[in-house]
Formats: sequence, structure tokens, C-alpha cells
Amino acid sequence: MDWDLSQQPELVQTAAAYALQGWQIALAWIVQPASWSQLALLALAYVLAVLVSRRLAPFLSNFLTPAPAQRNIIASARRFALLFLPLLLPLLAYAFTAIGEAITLSAFGATAVIAFGKRVFLFLAARVLVNETIRDPFLKLLGRYVLLPVMALYTLGLLDAASAQLNAMTIQMGNITFSVMALVRGLIAGALLFWLGRWSNDQSSAYLQKQEELRPATRQLAAKAAEIAIFGAAFLLLMNIMGISLTSLAVLGGAIGVGLGFGLQKIAANFISGVILLIEGQATVGDFVELDDGQAGTIVKTTARAMILETFDGRWVVVPNEDFITTRVVNYSDSGSANRYEAPFSVSYDTDINAVPAIIEAAVATHPGILQAPYPPDCELRGFGESGIDFAVEFWVNGLDDGPNKFTSDVLFLIWNALKDNGIEIPYPHRVIELKGTQPPVPQAAT
Repeated sequence: MDWDLSQQPELVQTAAAYALQGWQIALAWIVQPASWSQLALLALAYVLAVLVSRRLAPFLSNFLTPAPAQRNIIASARRFALLFLPLLLPLLAYAFTAIGEAITLSAFGATAVIAFGKRVFLFLAARVLVNETIRDPFLKLLGRYVLLPVMALYTLGLLDAASAQLNAMTIQMGNITFSVMALVRGLIAGALLFWLGRWSNDQSSAYLQKQEELRPATRQLAAKAAEIAIFGAAFLLLMNIMGISLTSLAVLGGAIGVGLGFGLQKIAANFISGVILLIEGQATVGDFVELDDGQAGTIVKTTARAMILETFDGRWVVVPNEDFITTRVVNYSDSGSANRYEAPFSVSYDTDINAVPAIIEAAVATHPGILQAPYPPDCELRGFGESGIDFAVEFWVNGLDDGPNKFTSDVLFLIWNALKDNGIEIPYPHRVIELKGTQPPVPQAAT
């Protein structure tokens, strides 16, 4: 039966033509004795690959598996190489097929069938790579929907035809013209480049954070500079891969820059303020700061636009970088400097106040968190109150008097115990009530 495809869409006609061509090639292979020998060589190459991989895989697995306690760079490289062990079978089959191809070429002068078998083994290797080797979810998704379809077209010999068709289709945006193939290539390359950029940025940031000899602000600035350099290089490389000239983007970029400049003034100001903060080191991760509006917290994260503060109650507050430049900010930490606190208390008027400072200073000095420098604990007389004599002890500590560090509470306990041990009374408030005038007569009960 003859099928009339003249009324069908062009895509259907093209697919039917390729299918007919493939059917004709298959028939030619069936009737040629040389094709039978090539099919036999393919089967032999696969069986030989199975036998060799069964012997070689356990040896390579034992050789590449490091001890669980090893964490050096060689052990990491061996663990990484171990991920590619499932590729052993298809790659061995491809290698043995290549040897068979050389034999067939010298004997028959034609290797169409065995060349197709080589492409099939490459497709199987790509499938194993996507399904068993790749662990990253993004790369697995990219391999499933990009690598495998491309390898399928390559196996069927349709990759060149598909590339030519995509190159013939063009897209024009203003004075920029590029083909659909360039767009597809740019999407694939862009996804890979920016994934690689993110991975490189994470690795460089982790490495810089381990450099304890650098100031925290310097580490943050270096991490930001590395991030800008990595993604900037990725963008330039992507433009080169897509075949887009950077000069053609100059006019379009200038127009977009003018339009966005008015709407993104705050973002630009916050970005520049963040760079200034990193250079000067006025505030960095780990510092406890108090803003001009009364908000206070520990800086837990810095971004290009803002700093994230964590308050004592666990809430995160996003503060624009510009606020750290244009308003008053009190930094209580300053990357680990000491802070002074005081604990007030009172004693009875019957107390020998000359003995109180020595008793309290000795008691407070026993606390392991109290510093002797820049100053040791200092007990001072503050005044004569209504109910007792007011004192306060000043002390220096490293850190903040927050939830994890209860310095003031501990000092007050020490003061209480020291006063009790020395028989010193902590006074209660005294109130004197004076009644003026005569009392009203008490009514007599009726009889």
C-alpha cells in the first residue's frame, strides 16, 4: 500500500523520509555478508566487555575505595573516580568495537554497521552516566533532557541534519541576529556555566572562610570579589559561545542602563554601601550591633543588598546596607573586643561600707568569664538611697550579655552570696505613714 504524504505537514514528510531512508539502510545491511560479520563482531565485543568488566570491576573498586577515615585530596579524588565505575562496561564495549572496526575495515573496506554499533555503545555510556554516575539534581535533569536526546540523534546519524536545520532558522532582536542553534547552544552552555560558577563560588567561599589569619571583613570582601569575577567571566564566555558580539550589546545595554538607573538607585546605593562596609570592616558577620531606630541583633549574613540581623528572640531582620553608612550604628562586638557591664545593688545603712568594695570585687573576680584586663572588677559607691546605700560593680567580659552568656545574672548571684556570707543585709524599702487629724467616732450598735 502506498501512503500519500503530500497533504501532510512538512515535519511529517521529513520524518517519513528519514524513516524510509533508515529502512532502506537496514535492508541493505541484511542482504550483505559483510554486515553479518560486523554484527558478529559487535556481539563478540559486547560479550568480551562483559567478561572483562566482571573481572576488572572488583579490582578497581577495591583499589579506588579509600579508608573511611581518610579525608585528604587523594582520598577525595579516589572517591570521585569511583563514581565512574559503572561506565566500565559500555566503554570497554566501545573500545573492543573500535578494534573490530579496524579489522573489518582491512578485510571488507566497509564499517557502516560496526560504526553504528560504536555509537550505540556511546549512547549506553551516556545513559549510564546520567542514571548512575551523576548525583547533582540539576546535572541529572540536564543530562536527561539534553545529553540523551543529543546522543540519540548522534546514534541514528541525524545530528548533523538537525544542527543544519536549527542553524538555518534565525531570530532577530533589533540589530542582533542569531540562529536557533545559537540560542539552544547558549541555553545549554549558560546552564552549565552558571552551575559551574555557583559550584566554584561555593568552593572559593569555603576556602576563604577557613583563612583565620584574615579579618572577617577581608574574607567577606574577597568572597564577594571572587563571586563577581566568576560570574562575570561566565557571562563573557557565554556571549562568546552564542556568537553575540559585545559591541552589539553596547547600545542596547546603554539604553537599558539609563532606564534602570532611575529605578534602581536604592539597589545601587546599597550595593556600593556593602562594598564600603566590607573594605572598612565597620560591621561584619558575628558582630552585635544596635541601629539608630533601636533595633539590635547579631549579624548572621551579609548580601550585596542588605545585612541580616538575628535578634535575641530568634527573628531575622533585613537591614539595607545604606543604613549602616548614613545612620548611627553602635557595634558592641567589633569582632570580639571586650565589653563593660555593671550590676547595681544596695546594702543597709548599718553596714560598714568601707569593707563592701573588697568583698564584692573578690567575689566577682571568681567568675571564669570576668576579665582582669583592661580593668579588673571595680565596686563603686553610687549614692545614698531612701532605703539603703547604693553600690554598683563594673566588670569586663568578652562577648555580650545575651541569652547564651548570662554575665550580669551570674554576677548578681555572686553578690548575693558574698553579702550573705559576710552578714551584710540587703535592705527592704521602708515607708513611714503619718495620719493627721482626729479619727471619726465609732458608731454604737443598736440595742
